[in-house]
Amino acid sequence: MDIENLSVKELTELRKKIDRAIAGYEDRKRKEAVAAAEAAAREHGFSLNELTSAKPGRSTTVSVPKYANPQDRSQTWTGRGRRPNWVQQALAEGKNLEDLAI
Repeated sequence: MDIENLSVKELTELRKKIDRAIAGYEDRKRKEAVAAAEAAAREHGFSLNELTSAKPGRSTTVSVPKYANPQDRSQTWTGRGRRPNWVQQALAEGKNLEDLAI
């Protein structure tokens, strides 16, 4: 095919056909990969859903508060991240973090 002699309209149509062919190829390859993964999972006695449903992630440990607002004990801070306004205010008043420790 001599693409140098094609019109813009013909080139645009050719691009659309190529894009569809690429998308179809990727879909076929994806389906083949899923089928192979399902077969491998079945060989080991599992379904692919069983193996992919477990979502490993970061452990969610809750940090224990180390500091509390002396005027409102319900306001606490773990000592991590940005200092709350009440901590900044207490430090500006001359207190230190040990004064706010729980």
